[in-house]
Amino acid sequence: MDQQGADGGLTSNREQIAILDFGSQYSHLIARRVRELNVFCELYSCLVEPQVLARNKVVGVILSGGPHSVYEAGSPHVHAEVWKMIEEKKLPVLGICYGMQEIAHVFGGKVAPGLEREYGKAIVSHIDANKAAGEALVGDLPAEFQMWMSHGDKLHSVPTGFVDILRTSNSQHAGIANPEKKMYGLQFHPEVTHSPLGKDLLRNFVVNICGAPTNWNMLDIADEFVREVRERVGPEGKVIGAVSGGVDSTVAAVLLKTAIGDRFHAILVDNGCLRKNEAVEVVDRMRNKLGINLRCVDAADRFLGLLAGKTEPEEKRKIIGTTFIDIFQEEALKIGAVDYLLQGTLYPDVIESISYKGPSAVIKSHHNVGGLPATMHLKLIEPLRELFKDEVRTLGIALGVEEFSVWRHPFPGPGLAIRCLGELNMENLDMLREADAILIEELNRAGIYREIGQAFAVLLPVKSVGVMGDFRTYEKVCAIRCVQTTDYMTADWYHMPYEVLGRISNRIINEVRGINRVVYDISSKPPATIEWE
Repeated sequence: MDQQGADGGLTSNREQIAILDFGSQYSHLIARRVRELNVFCELYSCLVEPQVLARNKVVGVILSGGPHSVYEAGSPHVHAEVWKMIEEKKLPVLGICYGMQEIAHVFGGKVAPGLEREYGKAIVSHIDANKAAGEALVGDLPAEFQMWMSHGDKLHSVPTGFVDILRTSNSQHAGIANPEKKMYGLQFHPEVTHSPLGKDLLRNFVVNICGAPTNWNMLDIADEFVREVRERVGPEGKVIGAVSGGVDSTVAAVLLKTAIGDRFHAILVDNGCLRKNEAVEVVDRMRNKLGINLRCVDAADRFLGLLAGKTEPEEKRKIIGTTFIDIFQEEALKIGAVDYLLQGTLYPDVIESISYKGPSAVIKSHHNVGGLPATMHLKLIEPLRELFKDEVRTLGIALGVEEFSVWRHPFPGPGLAIRCLGELNMENLDMLREADAILIEELNRAGIYREIGQAFAVLLPVKSVGVMGDFRTYEKVCAIRCVQTTDYMTADWYHMPYEVLGRISNRIINEVRGINRVVYDISSKPPATIEWE
């Protein structure tokens, strides 16, 4: 498990590949690809202090791409002492795009704008005269192969001690190598899916050149976490945590239950904005099937009373978040002395705070237990802190969590409150619950639920004229939102088969009293967010 250092950096006891992030949109993908090789890696800001890296078991370094130009004033550069540490420890380095240009900048090469920008697919070929220098990295790749380019600057001369090993029609220096230093640079992006052999190339670097262990195994991780929690919490300590029934809270709860049994107290708060039968189903899955020590608090009247007449999204979120905290503290007092708080932090949350680009602007408030007051004096336990969402799902399967829970789409903390636009009341919420249930039922019936990252219905604060039989209607409009995504940072609308979309619309209009029109949201993220509020 990671530990927090005094300077804010993380310390891990695993051998790892350190990825230094220069602000690339692809940095997360580098980490994902390395993890897919069963190799543990951590993402750091490119400005990371040397002592942060020094206290970790780094066996190799990858420098990411980035939007800057290395020769411009104010551009980010790796700390001089980090370079000194890399050379002293003889750590292998792979620079990707900007990362390659950073190597050139440091070791005496020349970087300047290219005559032509190079974006999209490109055919990369070996430079036969220097094939021996690139043997360890690209020797097993075909003579020509496809990779993805995304750059305006390029190398105009290689750094001292390096030779060219790859080229494209537009880049003489598409790949460089200094085998003596075990340093390599690539102008293209092997981490993206448009680079079909990119994963093979990354394997050559992290496994063959760096010697990183391929022991990033979900069951081993679970066993290690359980062991560490038992040591940390001790034989008498208690842990409290909020659960929703989603994959993150379910997997985290199973880990805690395995570690300390009923000394883990899970709390499900029904705020009146859950989906149809959700509280009952979550209790059945988590308490009855998984044996979690779970208490369900029915607070629907309390929440809806406070939300009455509120229509502004941020106000709704803050009321729900504050009320949730109040209820959570009340329930904690009933349990007695509690030492630790379970929090479902995922690795992308950690990355967001340590990225070179820094934390994102507040687009919308997030509802989680991280906002609990300091007066509770609880120490955090974050079992999923090192994992991406897909790794959490893999861990859930390994732990025996049923597939329904593992693959359930994410559901926001405020629940249907931010999918029922405008006024919140039980009538509108029940209407939305029925429409949402029909949507999910039809997606499962069509066998496409797993193709979609998130799917839900939205009740709009507008009415439209319709006709049913010989009668005029003037009723609500329901929007359907289905997106495809892997990281939830970007998303595209799902191209729903027309016949499925038709069935969903027909059923909602016929079965949900109060709705007479259904529309389909075809906005991508960005510029839209996945949720409507």
